Amino acid sequence: MSATAHPINRSRPYWLVRLAGRSLAYCATLVPVALLTLVTTPWGGADAAVARWRTLRTGLLGAPPTPAPGRRPGPVAVLGHALFSLLLGVVALLPLGVELLMVLRGVLYGIVDPGPYDNSWGGPSRAGAWLAHFLVGLPMAAAGLAALIGIAAVHQRLTRRLDGERSPLWLIPTTVLMALAGALFFVAWTHQI
Repeated sequence: MSATAHPINRSRPYWLVRLAGRSLAYCATLVPVALLTLVTTPWGGADAAVARWRTLRTGLLGAPPTPAPGRRPGPVAVLGHALFSLLLGVVALLPLGVELLMVLRGVLYGIVDPGPYDNSWGGPSRAGAWLAHFLVGLPMAAAGLAALIGIAAVHQRLTRRLDGERSPLWLIPTTVLMALAGALFFVAWTHQI
């Protein structure tokens, strides 16, 4: 069968690019919105915080809106959600940093690094070093986008808990494990520098 026989085959790359872009934007907002929630919720801002999380989930990720919940989450539940969101937001800083490095050290390598390129990957020419850094950065950028998609999916599940949905048993331990893995990765990376 040809690729044009099924419309889903033609739209899959577009859908994946759109999902990656939405996840990147969503993950970039986790830390600021979590901090805002931690500050405003004790002063009566729990309902506004829940509305912000729902808006992010439906607006940025394009998730369908959930029906009106039977109960409103209390301030303690909203604060707990903000703490888990902060954990995931800090973890998301790592793949967000990978994406930034891909732009600075891959796409813009020849502009950011003026040379000489004698000992650079792909050197001694500027074009060779630029191409080598770009090609090395592509799989890392893809892995970073995949991580952001995963972080956004886990956080979306967490946010649905604010609407009264039951969460799977793996959700909270996975969130904690992601935070621990992110911390270990960051420590290993800083020791490598």
